[in-house]
This record gives sequence, structure tokens and C-alpha cells, in this order.
Amino acid sequence: MVYSKVAMPHQPKSNGVERTLLHHGARGNTRKLTDDPIQIATMRAELHRRGIAQMRINNRSLQDMYIFGDPLQVPIIIVERLTNIYDSTCVSSDSIPLKEEARHKRENGYRATNKCGSIRRQNEHVLRIVVFVHGFQGNHLDLRLVRNQWLLIDPKIQFLMSEANEDKTSGDFREMGSRLAHEVITFVKKKMDKVSRNAILTDIKLSFVGHSIGNLIIRAALAESIMEPYLMYLHTYVSISGPHLGYMYSSNSLFNSGLWLLKKLKGTQCIHQLTFTDDPDLENTFIYNLSKEKTLANFQNVILFSSPQDGYVPYHSARIEPSSAAFMDSSKRGKIFHDMLNNLLGQIQSDSDHRVVIRCDVNFNTSCYGRNLNTLIGRAAHIEFLESDIFAKFIMWSFPELFR
Repeated sequence: MVYSKVAMPHQPKSNGVERTLLHHGARGNTRKLTDDPIQIATMRAELHRRGIAQMRINNRSLQDMYIFGDPLQVPIIIVERLTNIYDSTCVSSDSIPLKEEARHKRENGYRATNKCGSIRRQNEHVLRIVVFVHGFQGNHLDLRLVRNQWLLIDPKIQFLMSEANEDKTSGDFREMGSRLAHEVITFVKKKMDKVSRNAILTDIKLSFVGHSIGNLIIRAALAESIMEPYLMYLHTYVSISGPHLGYMYSSNSLFNSGLWLLKKLKGTQCIHQLTFTDDPDLENTFIYNLSKEKTLANFQNVILFSSPQDGYVPYHSARIEPSSAAFMDSSKRGKIFHDMLNNLLGQIQSDSDHRVVIRCDVNFNTSCYGRNLNTLIGRAAHIEFLESDIFAKFIMWSFPELFR
């Protein structure tokens, strides 16, 4: 794991993200938007991997260098803590603060008091729920490895492996979001009733984990009006390779050709929405309008997983960051992209020292993949997030306070 601190761009007064925006690295280095971020991330991880290979271990000390397997085979994870540009009191990137235990409640909250008005602390219970949402043509057990690590950190969580959209991921994101919202509400109410029979329900911490388009399904669900009463309880959001900005400016020509075939031969509605062809007017497209919804604003912790080796989801889309291609595009398409980016960055910005926003760039060791179609089109790394839990072990056990 490599730690760095990155300045989060403030919302500019003009439309879009400022064209002079720079990304700040761990040592104060900067890179311009015209640089290739995928190449830079790959090179940075490779240099770190070479450094591991050249390390000399002191034989006189007892060290288990293989607790996570061969050090040369495990992923290189670059953790970037996003901080506000004008925040002079921010903590260091390797010291993420704990979230406040006491949360302010609305008048209709669940905290109970006795006749004297003092808080009853006996039999108090905080209901912690984690919802796992699979991706395109996925299975409800796809994220089981992440779930297992979360259970080891907090065995008392209640988890929902969403099945509402299993075998139904080719339709409209709005419909998938609605199905997920009803599934989540039914589950939460069931758990609330069970806790209330045996204890005093004082708080709810509702977390979400999504893979691939499951992240758009989550955000579509949170935009549903029936979810509004539960937004105040949102806790941690883990996005694993989520196309938050759609497939605009995707550079994978082979994968783009596959998307084109899906649209032409099968008329897959969600693919039209991902590629902004669901409406002739870009301002009426689903993903553009979803970016206006405050779907990320209420989470206490936001973790964005990405990989430069993942050809299925554009790198900038998974990281919610500027694109060099969009930077050079002066057309309406470029303006739409910058508006979406601006909307999402505005949601994850916060003046609170207790809110955590991090990007986790995962560089898998692809030497064991071989040369095949999955590697060529970038599917191997996209699926590796589901088949290898070692990246989750690194992150979740390094920052366990985010998952409690």
C-alpha cells in the first residue's frame, strides 16, 4: 500500500471543472490533465513492485513476509485521501479519523428517554446494515469475499446480498433502482422490528457496497423518494469499479465495439444509458440527471476502488476525476461531462474533519493471467475484484473504523 494526500478541487464559479486543475501526489509532484493517468498509475505501481523485489530482509529479525502470499504477487494499492484545498487542519493520509459516535437525530429519531428525561443506556442497540449489490448479469453472491472481511471486522452487522435485480440487469436503471430501494426498505424495517422487540433502537448505520453497474443501481435507489427517510442513516459507501460518469470518453475500442453490438442486437436499455444514447439531448440522459441527485452527499465515508488494468470501466469514471479527453473537448459533450463531474465532486466534498473520502487504485499482478481475450479486453482485472479478496483485506484491516 502506498499512501498519498490529494487536494480535492473546489466547485468553480464557472461551468465545469477548471481547466488548470492539477492533481497533487504524495511528494508534492503534479501532473496535468493532458497526461495519461492510466500510464502514470501503472508505472507508479510497477516501480513500487520493483522496489519490493529489491528489498533486503534482515534475517536476524522475525518477519512473516508471506502472511498475504508472495509479496511480488499481491496487488499494489495506492490509497489517496481526498482533502479540501483550503483545509489547513486536515490529518495526514495515513491517519484517518474516527467518525463521531454521537449523531444528531431528527425529532422522530429512535433514541428513547425515561420519565426523568435522561437517556436510557441499558439495552441500547445500534443497527448496522450492509447492502451488497452485484453488477451486470451478476449473482447476489459476487461480493461474498468483501462481505466475509466485513463480518470479521464487525460480526454483528446485518447484511443483505441483493437479489432484486438478479437476471434483470439489462433494463432501465430507474426500474433496477426502484426494485433495490423496495428490497432495502423491506429488509431494514424487518431488522428494526426485530431489534425493537428486545432492545432500544438508538441508531442505524446503513452502508452499501457495489460492483460495476451495481453502483449506479445503488445511486438510482437512493434517488427514490421512498428512500428519503433513510438517507440520514447512510454510513459507508464502497464503490468497486463503478462507472459513475458512464462510458463517456471510454478508450477501450474492443469493449466499445461490444457495447455497440449489445445495443444493436439486443437493445439493452442500461447500455444505452451508460453510453448516453438513451436520449438525443445529452441533458435528458439518465446518468447526467442522476449526477444532479444528492446520492453521495449523506455518506460519512466514501471509498472508490479503481484499477488502470480494468478495461470494462473507464478509469476516470470509477475514480470520479477529470478526463484528459474531456479536457480537450470544447463541444457540448465536454461541457456535459464537466457538469457531471462537478456535481459528483460537490457531493463528496465536506468541511467536516470526520468525513472520509479516499480513492484506492488497485494494480493487480497480471503475470499469471497469460495472454487471452479476457486480458486483452480488460475483463480479467474487472472480475479480479470479485475473485481476489486480498485488496479488501488490505483496505478494510488498515482502516477498520470505517467498517464498524
